[in-house]
Amino acid sequence: MSDARLRTARRRIRLLVLDVDGTVMDSRHDVTAAARRAVRRVRDAGVRVMLATGRRYRDTLPVARALDIDEPIVTASGALVKRPTDHLTIDRARFAPGVLDRLLAAIVAAGHEPVVYTDSFAAGYDFHCRVAAAGNGGLGEYLDRNRELARVSPDLDVAPPEGVFAGFTMGALPAMLALEAALHASLPAQLSLHVIRSPRYRDWLCEFAPADVTKWSGVRGRAGAWGIAADEICAVGDDVNDLPMIRAAGLGVAMGNAVAEVRAAADRVVAGHEADGLDEVAELVLAETSQSAAPG
Repeated sequence: MSDARLRTARRRIRLLVLDVDGTVMDSRHDVTAAARRAVRRVRDAGVRVMLATGRRYRDTLPVARALDIDEPIVTASGALVKRPTDHLTIDRARFAPGVLDRLLAAIVAAGHEPVVYTDSFAAGYDFHCRVAAAGNGGLGEYLDRNRELARVSPDLDVAPPEGVFAGFTMGALPAMLALEAALHASLPAQLSLHVIRSPRYRDWLCEFAPADVTKWSGVRGRAGAWGIAADEICAVGDDVNDLPMIRAAGLGVAMGNAVAEVRAAADRVVAGHEADGLDEVAELVLAETSQSAAPG
């Protein structure tokens, strides 16, 4: 967004949306002191705060609690929105008929193992996979660390469970980029896809969801229910799954540690997650609020 657009589109920021990994979390996967300060300051000024993350819902709950955020959480890069106070599902993405079957078949045919998410928090698990172990790579690490949250279904690719809303596979970057391109070609306009580096496991993820499902679609659903317009939202993030919300929000902010594509798309770039960048975000939000309230 140009400075001219910022000057002519001053509206009070009423909603701050924060990514988790690389934004409110540091490299040790702890919530930063700057995140706690920023959330407290903007909430004291009457601004709502939401988390929007690629993480699973269960994995995001401790972050929301650490920041005392009770607004709905946008998880799985927009595919599942749940309320942390009672775990109510507010929105869940759905694949068009036949798309998930073709998607999973293509992933397996390419030599990769799919992991699919279901809205099964209350049942005590989060995802389905075909195998219980997957070697020493990133997916092997993931399955080993989360084995109690998995349901192993060897025929997953031919008989996927009901209610799948998103998922991923994992591997080396060239393989994931090739898979992303192949899926775009075989299922045009049917999927939301991105390749992203896992913040906690080796390798890269090719994440998939139904078409047009992004963090921004999840955020807009809640903001619309609250009567908050797009230009009254500040969105903050660091990686490619943050691009839709950073581009569409009234104020899109990239952390200093963000990938180049995100920094280029943002209206503002602040210091990194290890350098109190969220203190700068709070200042930006409060400045927008005060300037929009000023007369004339």
